[in-house]
Order: sequence, then structure tokens, then C-alpha cells
Amino acid sequence: MSASLTMARATAIKVFLAFALAYFLSALIRAITATLSPTLTQEFALTAGDLGLLAGGYFLGFAATQLPLGAWLDRHGPKKVILWFLAVAVLGCVAFSLATSFAGLLAARILCGVGVSACLMAPLTGYRRWFDPGTLLRSNSWMLMTGSMGMVASTLPVQWLMPVLGWRPMFWGLAALVLLSMLLIGSLVPAWAAVTPTAAPGAPDAPDAPAPSYAEVWRNPYFRKLLPLAFFSYGGLVAMQTLWAAPWMTKVAGYSALEAAAGLFWINVAMLLTFWTWGLINPWLARRGWHTDRLVTRVLPYSFVVLALIIIAPEPMLAWSGALWALYCVCCTVVSLTQPAVGMAFAPAMAGRALSAYNLVIFSGVFAVQWGVGLGIDALRRIGLPELLAFQLTMGLFLLCCIASYLYFLLPRRHNPSR
Repeated sequence: MSASLTMARATAIKVFLAFALAYFLSALIRAITATLSPTLTQEFALTAGDLGLLAGGYFLGFAATQLPLGAWLDRHGPKKVILWFLAVAVLGCVAFSLATSFAGLLAARILCGVGVSACLMAPLTGYRRWFDPGTLLRSNSWMLMTGSMGMVASTLPVQWLMPVLGWRPMFWGLAALVLLSMLLIGSLVPAWAAVTPTAAPGAPDAPDAPAPSYAEVWRNPYFRKLLPLAFFSYGGLVAMQTLWAAPWMTKVAGYSALEAAAGLFWINVAMLLTFWTWGLINPWLARRGWHTDRLVTRVLPYSFVVLALIIIAPEPMLAWSGALWALYCVCCTVVSLTQPAVGMAFAPAMAGRALSAYNLVIFSGVFAVQWGVGLGIDALRRIGLPELLAFQLTMGLFLLCCIASYLYFLLPRRHNPSR
């Protein structure tokens, strides 16, 4: 990581690593239900709709906190806010391990979603003030890389530990690791001094400055331009990665539970490497005029082609479903570049609100896609369609929504002050 704007390089690395551990754990908690889905489905007799709601419950809790979270981050800073939220994550992990019904599982997942909802927004808010633009782009991609490491840990390692520990003790272990991340953040992350939108970082507050408001965020034309893309393409990427890729592999492609876990493992390894690469090349691309909009325009359509191939693949190609899902997710990672672009489109004092509002859209999309796909599959099965066709038609509708959001993104360009 290159030198930061307002802190020493060594301090910046320590701060990054402290936040990265928390985000690693948040991604592991987020994705673990995909690996556990066969076990939970059998133990609690879950339907596809139940499974979608259970996975989406995490994102429901996550999304519900985003608007107050943004204001709290701007006012109180990343350190204080993330510590309070992570305490809720500890409670959520313990509650999930003790659940005896679907309602208990769902309530615990919502608590987990609330508890880890600051794990990306808190560091990105701090990075917006502490790091220069090149380091900001790099640190965003490498934070997402640590999230992919958490996704990797949620696949084969969890599958291997299941016969040894069982899924309930795993959540006690997760609670202990979250507590460890809290200790590191509390000792390594610097305190926060609030600034107003009109004052430079570190300057005295302007007494007559207007109070920052989400209205400024929602009125921003660049922000509005990205909303459908964030909801369907970014939210859909997370929904597929953390839930529906696994049931597709088991119910459509005929994978065993272990083979599906292996498929998820390689999907997340591919994403980890992609985010690492984005972090390396983003500053170089930005210096040569390859800004976020241009990259999204050129790269994202490949994800539509791959998803279409997944949906219509003939039977001999079903064995390659894991590889195709990995390729789809890799192509979709380009939309992650819109997140730091949104942060840079606003003044540092508005960064928490802007990033949290954008995250609200993303994770509302995750919840809607995860639950919506499950409801669609169940509805088509109830009218007598075979499972394969139900999956194909539901995913086809999702693909059409992604294409529509991309076409909206291509409408006449609006000014982006982050360029």
C-alpha cells in the first residue's frame, strides 16, 4: 500500500489490517449460509423461499442500518461506530448457534447483518479522509479482497470442519474472533475529529455551514445514475455468490454438497485474485483515463453473456457450472469500482452518508434478489414446472433486470465530480 495522505505508512498499514480482519469475518459470516444450506435445509425442513429469506435476512438487517450509520460515521468516526456494531455481531453469532427454529435462525441472521454492517463503510469513510485518491482506490479493492478471503474460508474449510465441530460451535468461534477484531480496532485505529462540508479536513468548523443531509446525496446525478446498477448488478453479484450459485450447482448441475463447496471455494478464490488485481492496477488505469464509468461500460456486458450461458447450458456443460459461476462473478467485480467513485464524488465530510446510502441500495438489492429468486423458484414449482426450468426462468428474469440497469447506466452521461 502506498503512503497515506495524513498518516504515516506504518500506521496506515496497521489501520488497514485491523479493519481488514473485521471485514474478513463479516464476509465469512455473510457467506457461511451457502455452505451450510444443505445441512440447514435438512435440519429445519427449509423451502427455497425459506432459504432465500434466511440468507436475505442478513442483508435486511445490514440495509436497515445504513442511513443512520452514515450520519454516525460522519459525526463520531469509524472507530467508535464499528466497535458498537461489532458488539451486536457477537450477540448475533451466539444467537445463531443457539437457535432451535427457523424464526430463531432468521432473527439471529438479522442481528448478524446489523452487527457487521459497518465493517466496510467504517474503513472506507476513514480512508476517504486519511488516504490520497490512488491509495483510496487500492485500499477499497484490497478490502474487498479480504472479504473474498472470508468467502473462501466459508467454503471448503467450513465443509471440512462440519464433521469435526458441527455448525453450532463454529458460531461460538466466530463470536470469539469478532471480539479479537474489536480489540485490534480499539488499539490501532485513530480517533476522529468531525469536519463540516465546507471545512477542509483538520480545519476549524465553519459556524454557519449547513448541516449535512442525505438530500444532497440523493439529488446527486452521478449517484442516481448508478442506483439500478448497484441494486441489480452489484447486489445480484453478492446474492449469487453468497447463496444461489450453490443451489444451482446441487439442484441443476447435480453436484454433491462437497463438490458445491469446492465450486464456491474456487469462485471466491477467483474473486480474491480479481480484487487483488484491481487494487494493483487501479491507480495505473486511472492515470491513463480508464475511469470507473469506462471500465464498467467495457467489462460488465461480459457478465451478461456468461450468465446467459449458465442459464441455457446444455447437459454436457453442466459439469462446468462452477467454473462458469466463477467467471460470471469475476466479470461482475468491475461494479465494485463504483463504490470509491461515489465516495470521491462528495466532500470528505459527506463521505459516510454517501457511501452508506450507496451501500443501502446494494444490500437492498442483495436481499431482494436472494429472496426474490427463492420465491420465483417456489412459485414456478407450485404450478407444476420442473425444478430445472424453474431455476432457468427465474435466473432469466434476473438477467433481464441486470441488462436493463446497464442500459440505464448508458443513458447520456452526467457530470461526475470524482473524475
